[in-house]
Amino acid sequence: MVVSPDMVIEAEVTLKLRINVSKDAAVVHQIDVGSSPVLGEVRVPDSVAADLDAVLNCSKTVMDAVVDSPRSKYLPCIRSGSHSEIGPRRSMDDEHIRIDDLSAHAGSSNFCRPSAFYAVFDGHGGPEAAAYVKRNAESLFIKGVFVPEASTIDESFLKQLESWYREAFFQADDALRTEPSVSHSCGTTALIALILGRHLLVANAGDCRAVLCRKGTAVDMSEDHRCSYLPERERVEKFGDDVIVDGYLKDKLAVTRALGDWEMKLPVGSDSPLIAEPDIQQAILTEEDEFLIIACDGIWDKMSSQYAVSLVRQALRRHDDPHQCAAELVADALRLNTPDNVTAIVVCLSSSPPPPCPPLEQRPGGPILSGEALRKLRSSLEGN
Repeated sequence: MVVSPDMVIEAEVTLKLRINVSKDAAVVHQIDVGSSPVLGEVRVPDSVAADLDAVLNCSKTVMDAVVDSPRSKYLPCIRSGSHSEIGPRRSMDDEHIRIDDLSAHAGSSNFCRPSAFYAVFDGHGGPEAAAYVKRNAESLFIKGVFVPEASTIDESFLKQLESWYREAFFQADDALRTEPSVSHSCGTTALIALILGRHLLVANAGDCRAVLCRKGTAVDMSEDHRCSYLPERERVEKFGDDVIVDGYLKDKLAVTRALGDWEMKLPVGSDSPLIAEPDIQQAILTEEDEFLIIACDGIWDKMSSQYAVSLVRQALRRHDDPHQCAAELVADALRLNTPDNVTAIVVCLSSSPPPPCPPLEQRPGGPILSGEALRKLRSSLEGN
């Protein structure tokens, strides 16, 4: 949540559910914690806890909710690396952009420090659409953004920035319609990530994905726009029962949002199940945010967000090289037999490698359990 700079409230809220192992019968204790939203404790018999032996994982934490404030002094220290491979495909249709310092790149003071821009474009129907969007990315996605001081970023500015990027995706989509070098059967997914001071904005249309590592836990900053994603499926099915065929849009596309593909969007102005409108998510970065992974579906088809975060985190602790991390992430996707081109960007938000995962807090009565374990526990208790 973001508040304007004239507000001075700072808050950090952590939600925890603690399970203590006891030989007593299962009893639910309600704890009065005043204004702190901490859930109560559930005591369970040893027999129930014994069934939950696989739930201890230091990356299974609850994400803190942070209220921004002018008094916050944290700023990320940005460095990044990237890697791409053609994989088993006949052509390389992926493109990506990596700019760690927008001020230096633009040669002006239009951007606060730090400021950075990253993008992945995953083409289909040929490489032309992705290549065109990359060539014109500066005019489409960078020019027009003006942030002289990080301290001027407030709620009003962030809303304007979100609207600006939504319009930028529409303009990029229309540019592909009128570009003679790009066939109307050609298109591309697009995911961009913009860092301004401690503010992160991710805009996505398609099935590339951005994942933030927060204290070892994967936090998805985008959703995969596919027919398997329920909100997209419900939106698309409004166009008819025959729009989705075997999980593909019009028996052709695996994605429900993309730039280009104008043979599916014409005539101009008509409603189409395939749209270019991006989903936009924002976050305020804190000291707990270690790095960001941005990658095409060639990565995510073969690994979960948490798997990728754990792999990169371990690699950073070994050699602290984001370029090598991206290469290892790509190599692992190829080892898992991804059928696609593979592109990954790793953006470190600190000058140091991630710290060791903190040891599990052993409290009297037993360990803290994960969300998955809690669901199993509730099911077990309800069964009794």
